[in-house]
Amino acid sequence: MTLREAIDKYLAAAGEYGKSVALAALGPHEETERSFCLFDEDYHISRFIHLRNDSGEKFQINGFPQTHVSIDAEIQGIL
Repeated sequence: MTLREAIDKYLAAAGEYGKSVALAALGPHEETERSFCLFDEDYHISRFIHLRNDSGEKFQINGFPQTHVSIDAEIQGIL
């Protein structure tokens, strides 16, 4: 999934930037893991994406279990 696709899915689930959304709501498990691993490795993207480990389906993002994501509105500047 591209960054634009991830943002669109996030906004559809969250309704607005800054809200926490379950990673499971963003697409198939493997695709979501793969995409967010790449986003997490890119400083220019990762500074706007906040992952957290809470209750719910676990995703391995660069070796760490994560369940939810929130994204800052400032990410629009790199889209």
